[in-house]
Parts: sequence; structure tokens; C-alpha cells
Amino acid sequence: MYILAIDQGTTGTRAIIFDKKGESVASAYQEFTQIYPQPGWVEHDPMEIWDTVVTTIGKLPAKYKKKISAAGITNQRETTVVWNKHTGQPVHNAIVWQCRRTSDYCQQLQSRQAFIRSKTGLPVDAYFSGTKIKWLLENSDYGSTDDLLFGTIDTWLIWKLTNGQIHATDFTNASRTMIYNIHEKKWDKEICKVLDIPIELLPEVKKSSEYFGTITALESIENIPILGVAGDQQAALFGQCCFEKGEIKNTYGTGCFIMLNTGPVPVASEKGLITTLAIDQNGGPAFALEGAVFIGGAVIQWLRDELGIVRNAAETEKMARTVMDNNGVYFVPAFVGLGTPHWDPNARGTITGLTRGASKNHLVRAALESIAFQTNDVLETMETETGIAIQSLFVDGGATGNNFLMQFQSDISQCRVCRPRNLESTALGAAFLAGLKNGFWKNADELKTLKEIDKEFSPVMKDDTREKLLRGWKMALRQTMVK
Repeated sequence: MYILAIDQGTTGTRAIIFDKKGESVASAYQEFTQIYPQPGWVEHDPMEIWDTVVTTIGKLPAKYKKKISAAGITNQRETTVVWNKHTGQPVHNAIVWQCRRTSDYCQQLQSRQAFIRSKTGLPVDAYFSGTKIKWLLENSDYGSTDDLLFGTIDTWLIWKLTNGQIHATDFTNASRTMIYNIHEKKWDKEICKVLDIPIELLPEVKKSSEYFGTITALESIENIPILGVAGDQQAALFGQCCFEKGEIKNTYGTGCFIMLNTGPVPVASEKGLITTLAIDQNGGPAFALEGAVFIGGAVIQWLRDELGIVRNAAETEKMARTVMDNNGVYFVPAFVGLGTPHWDPNARGTITGLTRGASKNHLVRAALESIAFQTNDVLETMETETGIAIQSLFVDGGATGNNFLMQFQSDISQCRVCRPRNLESTALGAAFLAGLKNGFWKNADELKTLKEIDKEFSPVMKDDTREKLLRGWKMALRQTMVK
């Protein structure tokens, strides 16, 4: 028997079939269109996203699909869909988590900042779903709100897969909407009233490892139950088996998302971290702190696509190793501002310390180091606010294949960096949640036995070298954020 994971991301959809060992036996991937109506606005076509799910599942071998016992869904978080429950048609394109169209309205809500954050754990920001829902209701052509449903992408896919029978989400996705009370575990009527969002639009909120209906819309996987749902970063945390307080993961993708399990008690951040919901070993709610680095792997894409000094990401490791150090060059890739813990939307990218002796290899090395420096800023903030000393950092995502970056991360953060053999932590987390519910895997202890570490990196850098590098990074940050 097998478990199906549907991993619906920001740029594409992947369907993966996992076996009892947590190994991928088949997968398919499909990209979809990114829509930019005007600067700062980002949209997706919900029907095209649905089509990518149909397509990727259709590409999976029938011999495996016949033996799928359950399905799990993980998804890009915060992206917002509103649709007509009678026709099944979205009233507008989905507003993507990256979209900044509601920034001005969020500025108007600043007087409500403390009120909203105390309930949701989130700052008032266009990143989250709440103001996106308001915008859709005010700018779409529809009859009555009685005919409408709201959902993040997980909810939209559940509704489509079950032919409109189930309108539900899980608490990790709900916790990213800015209208969900993470302490009382329910939609917050007061915040909904502030945003003029009818409570009737909102889905039922379930545990991440729970029954979310039976698939009836796709014949090849008909009658398979959906038993696991989680937002992508929480799914990755679960896929890394970070079930306990103090366990932490970082996903190195276009950006970096660091998430620390803080257990059954929330930690209110005063230094720019987000308090959110994660998943305990039984698929129930736990709390987490999250930090976001906006530009991670994207800095390497910039070196490749805009400067043309690298041909592909794979060669950056060799280039970085051809020089002894960064030669005093620091790269702060604040292309879209700085995230946690600085939260400076006006900062812009800066390269400091350039001399005649600086080469393209020094610039590549500085770019890779910037990913680790930014991650370390988040880790230090987490240690300060929780009192938890981070001993091991579990990592996933494409950039973790760069051994130079992983070793530098270990050195600069003074902790072990553990890279699993299976880097598909997000999809694996969704599969784990579904498989726990139907007994495919017995418990969290069994899941831990499936985790294999490909390579572990331990600190070897001398203290004085590390301190000098951090001083240089902090100086570069000050120059970047100067007004």
C-alpha cells in the first residue's frame, strides 16, 4: 500500500506517492502561470491550479495509484480564493501570499495592531489572508455573499476533490489568515467584523491529521480518503520529525523559512518573529515561532540571470571554495526589503567591501554566506526570545545540496546542521499526517525511524574568525538599512 501527497506550491504542483519506508516511488510535477496585473500584485488562476493537480495525478503510474490508501495535501500558505459554492467558479483570480495590493489598507489598521496580534500571533500585513478576503469581496462581481466560500489553497483543493462536499481547512493554514484566534482555536468574530468578512464564508477547521472527505472527482484515485492537511512550512517541520519543543528546521528555497517548535505554550515575540500553529506528534496543535528570510536561493538566481557570472547553482560551491575567504566582501540581498528580525521594507540590496582584488568568486561566496548570515539572525532572535539553545538545525530545500553553504551555516550559527537523505520534507510531512490517521504508520516513533541523515555538518571555525565575520555582516546590514 502507498500514501499520496499533493504538494501545491507557489510556482508548481507536485504529486508524490510514498511507500512504507517514506520513500518516493513515483512523482510528477507541473508548473502554472504567474500573473502580475501591476507592480507588487501577484495572482494565480485557481482553475489552472486545479488542472495541475489533475495533470500530475494523471501522470502517476496506475500500478501505484491502485494501491493508495490515503492522501495528504500541503500547500502554499496565505494565498486566497473566494468562489461561488453553486457554480464552483472563483469570483476572481487567487491573490497570492506575495501580493502587496492591500498594504495601504494594512497601514490604516495599524491602530489595531496589538489587538490583532494578541489573538492571531501575526502582525497586520498584506502577507496574510484576511485583508485579501476583504479586497476580493469589495472588488469582485458576485450576487450575494451567501453564495460564496473562502479558502486557502488546501480548502479549494479539498472542495474540488470531494466535488463540493467538504469545505474545510486545518489549523496551520487557518493560523495564517489573520482572522483565526490561535489561543481559542476558532475564527475570531471581532476581527472578522473589523474586516467586514461574513463568518459564514469560512471553512471548518480540523486537526492536521484528520478526515477531510473522500475523493470523488478523479476516477483514478476515487474513494481515497484525504487524511492529512498542513501549510507547507508546518508540513516540512512535521516531515523533519520536529515534534518536540526546541526542535527546528530551515527550508532553503527562494527564501528561507525557519520554524521552531515551542510546544504547547505560545511565545509572544517582541523582535519580529511570528507566533503560529504547528503540529504535535499526534497531528494535533502545537505552537511555533517562525522567521522569514525573503531572499535565500533567489540571490543565486540573480547572479545567474541578471549578472551572468554563474551558469547554474551547482557550480557556486566550487567557485566559493576557490578563494580562502570573502576578502571583506559582504552581500545583503535586500531586493524586496529585509524580513525577520529587521522588517525593513525600504532596505535595498547592498554589496560592501569591494576592492580591486575582489573577484566574481568572492561575490559568489559572499552571496552564499548571506543566506547563512540571514538565517543566523533569525536563529539568534529565536534563542533570545525563548531561552532555547539551538543544538541541531534540520534543513531541507534545494540549496541544502551546497556543502559549502551548509558548513558555513554550521560554523556561523555554532550548531549541527542535519541534512536528511529525503529532501522532500514538505510532501513527506503531508504523507506522514495522512498515514498516521489510517494506521499506515503506527505513531511518531515509527516515523522517526524512517528519517535518514545524509550528512551532518559540525562547527569547525575558530571563534575569532566567526566573530570577525559577524562584525562585518552587521556593519553591512547597518549600511543597507541607513535612511
